[in-house]
Amino acid sequence: MYEALFKPIRIGKLEVKNRISMAPMGAFGLVDNEGCYNQRAADYYVERAKGGTGLIITSITKVENKLDKVVSGIIPVVSENPGRFLMTSAEMTERVHAYGTKIFLQLTMGFGRSGVPGALLTAPPVSASSIPNYWDPSVTCNELTTSEVEWIVQQFIESADIAKKAGFDGVEIHAVHEGYLLDQFTLSLFNRRTDKYGGDLKGRLTLPAEIVQGIKKRCGKDFPVGLRYSVKSCIKDWRQGGLPDEDYIEKGRDLEEGIEAAKILEAAGYDELNTDLGTYDAWYWSHPPVYQKEGLYLPYTKKLKEAVHIPVIVAGKLGVPETAEKSLEDGSADMIGLGRPLLTDPYWPKKVMNHQVERIRPCIGCHVGCLGRGFEGKPLSCAVNPACGRERYYEPKPVLSAKKVMVVGGGVAGMEAARVAALRGHKVTLYEKSGRLGGQIIPGSVPEFKIDDRRLLAWYKNELERLDIPVLNGTEVTEELVRKENPDVVIVATGAGEIHLDVPGGDKDKVATPIEILESKKTAGKDVLIVGGGLVGCETALYLAQDGRNVTIVEAQNEILSSGGGKPIPHMNKIMLIDLLHQYDVKVITNSSLTEVTDEGAVLINDQFRKQFLAADTVVISVGFKPNQTLYNKLNGKIADLYLIGDAYRAANIMSAVWSGNEIGLNC
Repeated sequence: MYEALFKPIRIGKLEVKNRISMAPMGAFGLVDNEGCYNQRAADYYVERAKGGTGLIITSITKVENKLDKVVSGIIPVVSENPGRFLMTSAEMTERVHAYGTKIFLQLTMGFGRSGVPGALLTAPPVSASSIPNYWDPSVTCNELTTSEVEWIVQQFIESADIAKKAGFDGVEIHAVHEGYLLDQFTLSLFNRRTDKYGGDLKGRLTLPAEIVQGIKKRCGKDFPVGLRYSVKSCIKDWRQGGLPDEDYIEKGRDLEEGIEAAKILEAAGYDELNTDLGTYDAWYWSHPPVYQKEGLYLPYTKKLKEAVHIPVIVAGKLGVPETAEKSLEDGSADMIGLGRPLLTDPYWPKKVMNHQVERIRPCIGCHVGCLGRGFEGKPLSCAVNPACGRERYYEPKPVLSAKKVMVVGGGVAGMEAARVAALRGHKVTLYEKSGRLGGQIIPGSVPEFKIDDRRLLAWYKNELERLDIPVLNGTEVTEELVRKENPDVVIVATGAGEIHLDVPGGDKDKVATPIEILESKKTAGKDVLIVGGGLVGCETALYLAQDGRNVTIVEAQNEILSSGGGKPIPHMNKIMLIDLLHQYDVKVITNSSLTEVTDEGAVLINDQFRKQFLAADTVVISVGFKPNQTLYNKLNGKIADLYLIGDAYRAANIMSAVWSGNEIGLNC
């Protein structure tokens, strides 16, 4: 079983020990103020090498920061201090190689129209042509001159030479992919040039061809050069992607052109294609959220693989080992790329090889802890693995003297605290008032598109059992019970309850909460009004619409999905959910509030004080959650080692719950 995953493969003349690649991801914050990899970056990549990954492809690393200029200290830049970059990278590659892992440095031309003006970009954006910026269409990109582009080609060559001297086994060019700056030269939608870098397909591919040929000339023909490659753009229109199975006219690179371009790029000298789909305009393809299916790129890469002879690496929700293995067996990929699955669990390869698949901590497709943090100006990590990017500092240390730890509440915060405290050697008992572990994740994971949340709960239950942590289900913890058990540490993870609106008619049987709907405690009628356009309300709306209901969302603010649990919703998740709601004809009424529930429906009032009646069989109140701090308030001031974590501290999201549980588990 899983034999295909562990067969060696050659990229050019370089042999990689297995078919598992760490997909390139922006290592935000894992650099110093001179754009060089820091100690946290070394620990981050070495941990994935320890876990058995065959090939690591690093974060995007800029070859220059003068034309496409980004804020210093966010992502690596070879040219800011080339000597120091070589030294710090050399230490990292030496450690990675000790585990038999190969490592490529991914080199990028930059962002162009895809960079956020004023936040990421510190100068006006540049591009292949004078086109609108993605994030702010009122900003027009400056067209790079021919000599500027030629200078950037030389920067790629210089950077690859430094990478080779630093011990990297190859480089990967970023990218004819995702609509980044280099891709803006290859797409006719964005490239209106009349020099050698424009024109027909071959002309638009001149730039990536010059880059690989220049690197091969400097570093030798046997030095591997790969390419991050989107075989299809999925652009329906400017700043608008096409959904899966949607019928639309491709305005970017369609599959036919993608296959033709791949042949040209292979002939130019590239040694591998690290393949996906999408652009910023269709970002939920490039960074698939929870709503995308497993292995979403495979039908396209299978056709690509039939057209080229170099290895095709494929990522895209392949964290389930059976799906990954099948993609290799059926000829859809030569190697699999694991991005977020290696953030959540760096030991994914070893656990698969050792037949411990149930021990793999799953990615939940939220983007909150990884790319979402980058957009908040925070370092890369992972919602369900707080040690990601902080491996040296978040390693559980054995305790000198075991304490008796009482964990109250069996949601993810409580389970994480119990798990980590037990790993350190404490004597932990977990108390759960209901008869089941999981808290609010249980109803939240009911929709089919939330399968990864169900996998996360299964993982936690398995880990608690493996660590032999006593779980007392159906046990409500009181002050008396705490006094009786006399624990050294009490961790309160009692979660939060749904907020109910006090409006006329709010007690009618037709009024429900998302939890009541998701757990089938109440059945929604044909016409449903969802009050509250946050993440819970919108996902409940999508779940009901997919089940054939006519759904309307009413939101007091001027837009839906302004936050999820008080946190910004990552862009790719937000735009896909909005597009799906539109696809399923979910109506949205903003700047309005519920004032009354009637037998026939509901009365709304907008910010201009105009009332509106809406017919509805069911009214679902989704206006947030209120922390349950009753037990904590009773114990506060009476127990020295008393902690309040998860939604009981502040109702938020899975990341906040897991991280708070992890922090206290590590240090109690």
